[in-house]
Amino acid sequence: MEPSSSQFLKKRRDAAESRMRGSNQSGLRAHNKRAVLSLIRRNGRLAKAEIARRTGLSPQTASVIMRALEAEELVLRDQPQRGRVGQPSIPMRLNPDGAFSLGLKIGRRSVDLVLMDFTGRIRGHERIPYPFPRVREVLEFVAVAEPKLRALLPAKLERRITGLGVALPYELWSWADEIGAPAAVMEEWRDLDVQSALAVVTDLTVDVANDATAACAAENVFGSGRSADFVYFFVGAFVGGGIVMNGDLVSGRLDNAGAIGSMPVPREEEGGVAQLINFASLHLLEKAYEAEGGDALALWRGKVSWDSFGPLLDRWLDRAAYGLAHAIASATSVYDFEAAVIDGRFPGNVRQQLVERTEAALQRINRQGLSPVAVRAGTIGADAREIGSASLPFFAHYLLDHRVFLTDPD
Repeated sequence: MEPSSSQFLKKRRDAAESRMRGSNQSGLRAHNKRAVLSLIRRNGRLAKAEIARRTGLSPQTASVIMRALEAEELVLRDQPQRGRVGQPSIPMRLNPDGAFSLGLKIGRRSVDLVLMDFTGRIRGHERIPYPFPRVREVLEFVAVAEPKLRALLPAKLERRITGLGVALPYELWSWADEIGAPAAVMEEWRDLDVQSALAVVTDLTVDVANDATAACAAENVFGSGRSADFVYFFVGAFVGGGIVMNGDLVSGRLDNAGAIGSMPVPREEEGGVAQLINFASLHLLEKAYEAEGGDALALWRGKVSWDSFGPLLDRWLDRAAYGLAHAIASATSVYDFEAAVIDGRFPGNVRQQLVERTEAALQRINRQGLSPVAVRAGTIGADAREIGSASLPFFAHYLLDHRVFLTDPD
């Protein structure tokens, strides 16, 4: 007999929670602390009894861990909740001031540095646009922007900055022609050890990830969507993405899973195929705008609105939706994703239009034999890559969650 949808969802939740289960062995106390913090982060707030039940820890062990986390100011007591019998339970939640991190997004058109608190809220944001990324310019930006962001916190809280997470495109140097950059300038990125280079300008530990993977992680970890299986698209200067299966971000054998931008898409008029980046990347809109005499870089500087694109935006939306729809159909022929999530470096109304047109374009594709898939907007927005990069130090030091890229031992 086929299981009901409620039974299926319960099975998924139980499987996710089983990965968070702790141990009562004293030697794994650090592991248990990570498991408890991860459960609280995932659920928002939890009482001690519920934490013990979900982790498999004894009530005594759970109480000891909660007291330790409270003493470290990583968690806070919430308002007591009265039940039918006995003492009221006291839910615990993450302390926003318990830890902080910096997130650096190195993009093809801009570089951003954010200060993020333990709950994923951006406390400060520094940014500069450029026509293309230069190594020296990026390092000089970090040297100036980092002290500004640190200064937003009092000395006691500044000491709680855990590290610096970095998100940048895969093989950044290989896109010189597409973004109109001198090949010699972009070649500087080929052999650059990003961690070593940043160590010259910061005393923080540095973790690095692909920018689109980081955006996907931000949606998976901090987003308000409830899908456990989704293919993710982030539309920036070039489109990229990631994949989530059973609630876990999948990085792949060579950390290149979810290379969405390279997906083949049939060319409707010219014939043959091209990659998704040739349909759903913002640099295509830029080039069309510049061909009509517009200044696309002014858009990245925030000096013009998206309304200035006029009919160009409408045509770009149709082409991008066509490409995304074919990519979604291809992805769902490999794995039965519950949802396709679309986000990007554009205003919310543009994102919604792109989602609606992609959904309509998907309906026009023959998908016989494929499972249905919902097309929905991402819930993080334009800062997804920055938030994803800033989450890296948290998962490296505090949290236990198989959805992220790395952990290092305490």
